[in-house]
Amino acid sequence: MKLNLSADDLLTTTRSVRKRLDFDKPVERAIVEECLEIALQAPTGSNSQGWHFIIVEDAGKKKALADIYMENFKLYASMPRPEREAGDVRAQRQDKVVDSAIYLAQNFHRSPMMMIPAIDGRFENQPSFVGAGLWGSLLPAVWSFMLALRERGMGSAWTTIHLINDGEKRAAELLGIPYDKVTQGGLFPIAYTKGTDFKPASRLPLEKVMHWDKW
Repeated sequence: MKLNLSADDLLTTTRSVRKRLDFDKPVERAIVEECLEIALQAPTGSNSQGWHFIIVEDAGKKKALADIYMENFKLYASMPRPEREAGDVRAQRQDKVVDSAIYLAQNFHRSPMMMIPAIDGRFENQPSFVGAGLWGSLLPAVWSFMLALRERGMGSAWTTIHLINDGEKRAAELLGIPYDKVTQGGLFPIAYTKGTDFKPASRLPLEKVMHWDKW
C-alpha cells in the first residue's frame, strides 16, 4: 500500500514515531528491501557508497539490542533537561516527547524489525571535515529510508542512545560488525504505524534559525 503523498506532504509529515508504532503487525522483508533500494539513491561523498544497513529480525538479538538501549536510556534520562524560555515550542512539547521516549525504551524489543545504519571508517581523533564527510554519506540515505517507510504506511524513530559508552561496541559484537572499521549511526525500530494521519510538527520560527550573509 502506498499513500501517494505529495513530495511536500511526505517531507513535512515524516516523524520519528514511537507510541504509534504497531508492534503486533508483521513487517515484510520485501518492503524493507524496497525502501532500502530507494535509500541507496541518496547522495554519497565521492561516490564512496560506504554505507551498510544491518536489519535485525531475530528475537534474541532484538532483545539484546533493546537491553543496551534501555541501560543507556536510564543514564540519558537522568541528565538535566535543557532550560527553555517561556513560549518556546520545544518546551511546550517536552513532557510528551519524554513520555513517548520512555514508551519506546520500554517496548523497543517488540519492534518487528530493527535497523542499524553504518558507514565505513572511524571518527576518533579525525578532523571535522572527515566526520562531516562520513555522516554526509550515511544520514541522507537513512532519511530517505524513513521517507520511503512513511509512503508505505510505516514508521521509525531516529535514536542514537545505544551508542553511549560501550554500547556501540557491544552491539557490534552481537551482530558481527567490525567495530574497528565501521561506525554505527543509530538504532531504528521498523514497524507499520497505527494510522497514517501525521501532521507537520511545531518548530521554531524560521527567523530564529536562518542567517543571511552573517550569524
